[in-house]
Amino acid sequence: MVVAPLRAASVPAFPRPFVLLRAWGAGMLAERERWPLWLPVGFGSGVALYFGMAVEPPLWLGAALGLFGLAGAVVAVRSVNTMLRVALAALAAVSLGFAHAKLREARVAAPVLARKTGPVGIDALVEQIETHGKGVRIVLGEVHARRFQPATTPARVRLSLRKADGSVVPGAWVHVTAVLMPPPGPAAPGGYDFGRAAFFDRIGAVGYAYGKARPIAPLASPSLRERVTIAVATLRWHLTGRIRAVLPGSTGGIAAALITGERGLVSDADEAALRDAGLAHVLAIAGLHMALVGLGLFWVVRAILAAIPAMALRYPIKKWAAVAALGGATFYLVISGAATPATRAYIMLATMLLAILLDRPALSMRSVALAAFIVLLLRPESITEPGFQMSFAAVAGLVAVAEWEARRRMQAEREGPKRFAEARRYVHGIAVTSFVGSIATAPYAIFHFDRATHYAVLGNLLAMPIMGFIAMPAAAVAIMAMPFGLEKYPLLVLGFGIEIMLKMGRFVSGLPGAISTVPAWPVSALVLISLGGLWVFLWRRRWRWLGLVPMAAGFALALMWRGPDILVARDAATVAVRGSDGVLRLVRKARDDYSADEWLKRDGDAHDADDAVATPKQGVRCDAYSCIAHAPDGTTVAAVARIDALDEDCANAAIVISSTPADRVCKGPKLVIDRFDVARNGGYAITVPDLTVRTVEGERGQRPWAAAQPNSQYRRIKPTSLPWMRTRSAP
Repeated sequence: MVVAPLRAASVPAFPRPFVLLRAWGAGMLAERERWPLWLPVGFGSGVALYFGMAVEPPLWLGAALGLFGLAGAVVAVRSVNTMLRVALAALAAVSLGFAHAKLREARVAAPVLARKTGPVGIDALVEQIETHGKGVRIVLGEVHARRFQPATTPARVRLSLRKADGSVVPGAWVHVTAVLMPPPGPAAPGGYDFGRAAFFDRIGAVGYAYGKARPIAPLASPSLRERVTIAVATLRWHLTGRIRAVLPGSTGGIAAALITGERGLVSDADEAALRDAGLAHVLAIAGLHMALVGLGLFWVVRAILAAIPAMALRYPIKKWAAVAALGGATFYLVISGAATPATRAYIMLATMLLAILLDRPALSMRSVALAAFIVLLLRPESITEPGFQMSFAAVAGLVAVAEWEARRRMQAEREGPKRFAEARRYVHGIAVTSFVGSIATAPYAIFHFDRATHYAVLGNLLAMPIMGFIAMPAAAVAIMAMPFGLEKYPLLVLGFGIEIMLKMGRFVSGLPGAISTVPAWPVSALVLISLGGLWVFLWRRRWRWLGLVPMAAGFALALMWRGPDILVARDAATVAVRGSDGVLRLVRKARDDYSADEWLKRDGDAHDADDAVATPKQGVRCDAYSCIAHAPDGTTVAAVARIDALDEDCANAAIVISSTPADRVCKGPKLVIDRFDVARNGGYAITVPDLTVRTVEGERGQRPWAAAQPNSQYRRIKPTSLPWMRTRSAP
């Protein structure tokens, strides 16, 4: 009998996409303990979708999505199907994030001033005071003004005063005569929107005061919330005053920034030196400050209690130290102003200290996710702010690297040399922290501030020992000594440490190539980089490196991005045109210096507005009537200053930008922008040769913080009826 050879059982061949899908599913299941980390990402995505809308959604849509999100969360918890549970949880997180952002808008909504008004008399309650180089900036609540109806009166107003006497303190009622304006929008389409930030702070008008603020009798009793806010503001104001009494000038300003978060007294030169040396985080209270205060207090209290054997052997001194550290960190958060980075750092520190109290391990990346969720719950609008983005990017990167290094460090400590191990770990920690923090925050620094620092590791290696061993301990001692009037010498020690840090910052920022200015990036590039970074940071397996694909796509998109060729400011008189060499130049001296400086910065140009005015050699001809320039493709651009030039320039130019009425006169050019257009639409950004036009108000959309209307003084007139119009003589 012939026995046939045995053959392996045939295995059905699955199509490759199914194999990849199965591998994907297996990888997801292997990292199921990391799934909860994505819930705050989904919640934040819903918040971002709300802020990205061009039209304000109705309240019923927010409520409906909120109910849908709650229902989806309930079904996800009860579902036994893993993939269905994941999908429903993701949809619920996004829906709840969108709904929460909309409900937040509805809660804080308050009247926004429609047009420039004043001088107008205001009676109001002083809620906040901030000193800056040019005077005092105050925030007023409980605003009463005869010029406004109650339904149109801003809830809060921010004013600049040249100076303030002792009567202007938090909690005082004052009368002030001021010129009020709507909170300004971006200087160019896609720029920073102060009006949106002001809306969520319920500030409906900004302006400047004439003369002094005069104290008056209270007009109303403040609510409990206002009393708490005023008490905190008063405490911060007095602490800042005590600091300035010992440390005048910019050194005192930096000391105040470290303790109370008030940065208005830091000189521009010192702030630039610290920023260009990679030490800008010193001025923004965040993880470093909170860790030095909280963990430093934890170490001190535990060391003192451990030195008493009767206490150390009988009582849980570690938990007592955790309670003391939590109390100290809470007080520091309150007096620092509770900015978003400080709140994030406090939540993470509190999570770790609570884990000690409950005898549970502190899960670092979960504490990051928890902090992100709580911050978005408290202030969903913070997702648009650089403080939120840079703070969480840095800490997520640091925690991800710490998780990876934990295993490697254990092996290195077993096999490596023992001499100077502590010193090596300290230097290594500062170097890694600085490098990872700089890399993680670089895209956001470029997007928001249009600059990149290159010696941040060196700057931090030099300055952080001073910060950790001199400045912050002295600051903590000074705060504890203030109730007894003994803060002078700790503050002098703090000032000594600050002076050393400033010298190091000036040295590092003065090195060749310390910084580089980078053109602004599109939002889409930042979104791709953020999603790729989250994929790399939140997963642990090898597939985490797939996040490099969207990151690379984001960087490629940023490199291919081309800025606008023509920019027009809100006054229609400040105009910049890109020359054939690709450089953006002002056609004449800017009237709106702020917009001009912002344009140059976002274009990656380090010049200021006065140095960026074009000359005849650069192809721009000007006279008293108008300026003629040429875009990169040769398109003729006329920036008209006087109505006399309209006939000639409208006949010869393809694009006319006029600070006088022009739309009914200019019929030949492809594009005409006059003062009425910018009053209605804000600044313009134009790209040639396809003549793509973007406007500030068009980018902002129909949102409640973009509710300002054109000034009523700009009434439509018919320019052709003006008898004094005439053609200018050729230059």
